[in-house]
Amino acid sequence: AETARFQLSPDSIVIDDDNRPIAAGSGEIGRLAVAGRQPIGYYKDPDKTARTFLMIDGKRYSCPGDFATVEADGTITLLGRGSVCINSGGEKVFPEEVEEVLKRHPGVADAVVVGVPDDKYGEAVTGVVEPRDGATIDEDELIAHVRESLAAYKSPKQIVVVDTIGRAPNGKVDYKRLKADATAAVGAA
Repeated sequence: AETARFQLSPDSIVIDDDNRPIAAGSGEIGRLAVAGRQPIGYYKDPDKTARTFLMIDGKRYSCPGDFATVEADGTITLLGRGSVCINSGGEKVFPEEVEEVLKRHPGVADAVVVGVPDDKYGEAVTGVVEPRDGATIDEDELIAHVRESLAAYKSPKQIVVVDTIGRAPNGKVDYKRLKADATAAVGAA
């Protein structure tokens, strides 16, 4: 259930926290960086410009904040945005990957995955689910459905059922609001 897999162009690399390219097949998670035509930077925001546009081995790259791994065959697997990454028990969980599996369940119309504060895990992977018309969501059955495709640590610890995810017309989701709603629903502080 890959979020997206594609061939790495000669202008694309995946880099670690020290801005060094990650070795293919290492299983290490890094950030995608792309060279080629780019804007000069962000208007009146030199800090954001410095974080986004990097010089690596004499080449200028744009690093928009997408996380990826490089497979042994040189293809990359895109994992998602770091800004909504969930840290659960020291493991990085990318919501997009879990959302895709939740949405494949016949009773689910839409789903968003958020990290809810948790004493044991730091953040508990939580599925916020909008059921299809007439469908009843069985929390345990839905969690089991995710476990068939993904590692146990990526599976939701709990499911919060909502009337609507409330996507904007462009498909974007208000993760902050849904995280706050889910946190309140499960009674986490």
